[in-house]
Amino acid sequence: MTLVTRPFSVLGLQQIALGGLQLDGLHHLWVDLLGLNHVGNFQSSSENVVEQICHLGSGLGRVEVDLMRPLVEDAKPQVHVPALNHIGLWVDDLHKAVDWLSSQGVRFAPGGIRLGASGHEICFIHPKGNEQHPQGGEGVLIELVQAPEALIAAMATDLSKDIDW
Repeated sequence: MTLVTRPFSVLGLQQIALGGLQLDGLHHLWVDLLGLNHVGNFQSSSENVVEQICHLGSGLGRVEVDLMRPLVEDAKPQVHVPALNHIGLWVDDLHKAVDWLSSQGVRFAPGGIRLGASGHEICFIHPKGNEQHPQGGEGVLIELVQAPEALIAAMATDLSKDIDW
């Protein structure tokens, strides 16, 4: 195995996004039954999505759970296919991550770096590679999310500790 030096770090799980044709069932399961906190709503015609933003946990370890349905059922992107739409990862330097990963042949989804529903800069690694960029997410849409400074600082402190599980 080759040791790779990256100009960025993945700090942790930022979110999971779950899709369906209707939000009622998703909301009932995740909010009513499992107790996640519904904190906001988001809608985008360009991303063909209506979503409820929920939180799991609190503080710096809080994970966002997005419950999504398509704005237009037969339009693209189809945020409900697959039902586990994407995972989001906190990164300490999104711009360096995108530059370096691109140089390594990673394919990004259209849209580039932009502001996401929760106010952080984001971009997506495409689930599939192509001829020009052969490395995709191996079937998984992966969102890279710029971590806030407080999380970066906290993780730098935690990463410096030698924890024996």
